[in-house]
This record gives sequence, C-alpha cells and structure tokens, in this order.
Amino acid sequence: MLYMVIERFKDAPAIYQRFREKGRMMPDGLGYLSSWVAHDLKTCWQVMETEEFVLLERWIDNWKDLMDFEIVPVRTSAEVVQMMKQKL
Repeated sequence: MLYMVIERFKDAPAIYQRFREKGRMMPDGLGYLSSWVAHDLKTCWQVMETEEFVLLERWIDNWKDLMDFEIVPVRTSAEVVQMMKQKL
C-alpha cells in the first residue's frame, strides 16, 4: 500500500545532520519511493510503501522530535482509472 507522508520540519539542519549520520532509519518492509521538499525547507512530501502500517509508526518514532507527520493512504492514478472502469 502507498502512503503520502507529509513532514513539517521543526529544524531542517538537524534533520539533514541526522540523515547524514544515520540514514533514513527505516525498518525492513518499509520502502521509500520519492520525495519533494518545499523551497522554504519547512515541508517534505514523501511517497512510502508498506503492507504493515506499524512500520510507518516505527519509522516516525525515529524522527518525531524533529518533525510532525501526516500520513495519507494514496493510490496511483492508474489504479484509480482501473477502479473507475469497473464502476462505470
């Protein structure tokens, strides 16, 4: 399942320092697909993939002191097109 993870940075330099030292710190079974960061370095949007939501929660525990999170389950546009074909 895909998730849009919206991160609101509290301290961008500290986030990137930890990332440089420790990497993403993701548990096995959680996949990072892509991300975009706002020009003002206050928000990051990431697409993550996992079949176990608890893995997202474990990953967030490693970062919640430096950012706030919003998690939104998402589908690809292609998946939605197929869903709509079946309903129309």
